[in-house]
Amino acid sequence: MSEHAYSDAERAALYRAIGERRDMRHFAGGEVAPELLARLLEAAHQAPSVGLMQPWRFIRISRRELRTQIQRLVEDERVRTAEALGQRSDEFMKLKVEGINDCAEVLVAALMDEREKHIFGRRTLPEMDLASLSCAIQNLWLAARAEGLGMGWVSLFDPQALAALLGMPAGAKPLAILCLGPVKAFYPAPMLVLEGWATPRPLNEMLYDNHWGEQE
Repeated sequence: MSEHAYSDAERAALYRAIGERRDMRHFAGGEVAPELLARLLEAAHQAPSVGLMQPWRFIRISRRELRTQIQRLVEDERVRTAEALGQRSDEFMKLKVEGINDCAEVLVAALMDEREKHIFGRRTLPEMDLASLSCAIQNLWLAARAEGLGMGWVSLFDPQALAALLGMPAGAKPLAILCLGPVKAFYPAPMLVLEGWATPRPLNEMLYDNHWGEQE
């Protein structure tokens, strides 16, 4: 084992947080103490980013009426998504897809404007800005789980409509509505598995050897 490895207990805690992280939809209200929220956001801010561009921006939604408007945008998209799903539309509409009005905190995670100025690592892969923001969100998610808080990533919304609602500048793009806060319990498995919406595939089906599709 590497001399730089963490202790057995520290490694176990890290893998536990990864394994028990859930995309939460059911929240118990309550609060997130300011110092805890600051700690979680600092964890997000320590994420890696291509060319150290740090493309993430977080907007804390503290006004209840603004939450309501955001929830309406999500509901509009939920209906449109159901229509696009065809035969599975009724099944989809039974799923709980967000906890915006129930959670302690709502954060909108967005990509900054003027990202085209950052070329390092993005000349052939411009979407690496999105990858960097996703790393920040994952940091926040894992830190929240370690702190005993649930978090849910909501992506059912029109990004242009949400950007306009939040007064974002041209070029900025919201990527996630994050619901954060206390929960009564964490799901024992991903909610979509528990609801019978999808079945996860094992890693060995997604691991290739040397060339696409080749497996040992």
